Amino acid sequence: MFSGLESPMHLLVVLIIAVLVLGPKKLPEAARGLGSGIRQFKDSIEGKESAPAVAPAPAVVVEAEKTE
Repeated sequence: MFSGLESPMHLLVVLIIAVLVLGPKKLPEAARGLGSGIRQFKDSIEGKESAPAVAPAPAVVVEAEKTE
């Protein structure tokens, strides 16, 4: 039923439709989101736990004012 869908002409048609629907400015953002979703799905199936990519907040030093 789906044989031959990976031929270059079909992929070209799908790419043209994607550019028309999303526009050239949003296409990289959509592809990045799709790739991130696929990566998270594969990691969850394999059982990998990834730590959140949050940088620690910089330490803030507050000096007390001296009142004399």
